[in-house]
Parts: sequence; C-alpha cells; structure tokens
Amino acid sequence: MYGSRGVGAFAGGRASAAVLGAALLLAGCSSGGDDEKEGSAGVVTQQPKEADPFWVNPDGVAAREVGELLGDGRKAEAQQLRKIAEQPVAEWINPENAEEQAREFTEGADKAGRRAVLVLYNIPHRDCGQYSQGGAADGDAYRDFVDAVAAGIGDRPATVVLEPDAVLHLVDGCTPQEYHEERYDLLKGAVTKLKGLKDTTVYLDAGNAGWGNPDQIHEPLKRAGIEQADGFAVNVSNYYTTEDSIAYGKELSAKVGGKHFVVDTSRNGNGPYTGGDPDERWCNPPGRALGETPTTRTADPLVDAYLWIKRPGESDGECKGGPKAGEWWEDYALGLVRCWWRRRPSAP
Repeated sequence: MYGSRGVGAFAGGRASAAVLGAALLLAGCSSGGDDEKEGSAGVVTQQPKEADPFWVNPDGVAAREVGELLGDGRKAEAQQLRKIAEQPVAEWINPENAEEQAREFTEGADKAGRRAVLVLYNIPHRDCGQYSQGGAADGDAYRDFVDAVAAGIGDRPATVVLEPDAVLHLVDGCTPQEYHEERYDLLKGAVTKLKGLKDTTVYLDAGNAGWGNPDQIHEPLKRAGIEQADGFAVNVSNYYTTEDSIAYGKELSAKVGGKHFVVDTSRNGNGPYTGGDPDERWCNPPGRALGETPTTRTADPLVDAYLWIKRPGESDGECKGGPKAGEWWEDYALGLVRCWWRRRPSAP
C-alpha cells in the first residue's frame, strides 16, 4: 500500500515469520500468560444478533487455523486464536470466482439469520504497484466483476465495503491522471449496481485519520457516488484509534451530506505505530492489538458499525518478516490477541 495502510487482497496459505519479524511482533506485549487456558474446539457460533448482526463464518481462515492447532496438540495457541475466529470478519471477494463466493457467503449468512460483510478490492491499477498491486485488467473486466458479485448476492442481506484506497489514490497523486475519469465512472457504476439489490448496503472507502484531511477527499467521494451509497468506511486495514477515526469520519460526514460511516476496528486496539521507517509504519507494525469487536452499538449515531474489515492475522505485505499481502501469519495473529487481551479490563 502506498504509505497509508496495508490492504491485503485475499486469504492465502499459512506462512511462518522470520526470526526478526517474530521478535518485533512481541515488542511491548507478553508472549505468554495465565489467560492461555485450554479449550475445546467446539463449533464457532454467531454473536448475539441484537448487538452484532454480522455473520461469523464457521469455515473462516481463523477457524480453520484453530482446528489445525488443536490437531497438532497446540491447545493454548488454539484458545488464543478462537478470540479472532469467534468474531465476524469481512470476506474479500476473489475475482476468479466472484459470483460463487458472493453466493456462498451470503447464503451462509442468510441461513444463520445474519448479514454478510463483503469487500470488493479489484479496481484496475490497484495499489499503485505496491504490495497489493493488481486489480481487473480494464474497465469492462471490472464491470463484469461487479455484475458477478451482484448476481451472487441477489436478494440476500449484505454489507459491502467498496474498493479500499481507490478514491484516496486519486487524491494523493498515486494513480496516474489518465485513469481518473474511468475510476470515478467505475466506482459510481458499482455503487448504483449494488444499491439496486434488495438488501445491500454500500460504504465507499474514505481513507483514515492519519491521511490528509476531509477537505481533500469529499469532492472526489461525491464524484465516486457517495450520494447514492449508504455512507463511507474509515480506517480500513489501518491502526488509528476508534476515537480518532470517529472524529475524522464526523468531519467528513459534514461535507458529504451527513452520510453515516463504519470504522474498521480489527487491529486498532493500541493505536498506530510510531517507530521505524515512517513510510512503512502501516505495514505489519509490531505491538498492535485487536480493537472493539464488531457491533452496531457504537459511540456515535453517525457510526453505523464497528467492523473487522481487515481480517486479523493476515499480512499487510512482505515487510518486517511478513508473508505476501493477504496471507495468514500465525505469529502476528497471536500477537494481536495477546496485546489485546492484556489491555481489556475484563481479561482473566
């Protein structure tokens, strides 16, 4: 990602960290403790619907990791990772089988009486050649991708976070000028297509509290279709505190017609990292922690939900000993849990 966050596109395989990376992850956090209790595998169940209407995928990456750890006799680590597996996280749609995935996730959620959270991250010229570079080959391929996702969702309930970084990179000069008009058209078309579905809410990505200011992005958001969307998303895959994210979101909301927003709290429990190379503080920073668990009971009426949009435990990119963007990194996942659990007043 271009100096503002590490957006991992899709789940990958398991990867082990280098020694240096593992040491960095534990900076400021204990690597063991009396909260590592032995637990049974059980079945990953849904959270109470009145506070958290979002779907917990019983076959999610973290849930599968829990099963593998238990099979290997690593019960303490499995119990730690259950704290991720038991929470709803967003599903990042793979363009290779977009319709099938969208259908599978929304059907699973609907059968459980919950709402699926999906992320579309396939805009052409994505991530400006950085760790998560790629995206659709051209505008027509992107439109086909959106059509496939819409067909997969159908009439089932879904919340879609649309194209992390896509608007931000139009503003910061990262995306070449010749692609700007097409990108605005693609984003606006995606909003229109998804909002035409029976029960889909759409939030356009709008950066984070550590990037620029709302005066730079509110007009581009309007050109990208924010008026037709339900609102915008802030702090996707980043680490800024919920308090700072809400302040940023409220300032931006006032400039885009009072639109509501959602906050990614997946890894912001300890706030942003302030050490190391400033250009890569966003990438796999050490000593970070899980944030508020997903819920619609938030601290402000403009905030529709706290969501875990970036899946905790997946790498931001090949930095600080990490694997490729989007691949599972067990050491990092365990570090997020250990730091988080020790800062919670209710921790045993």
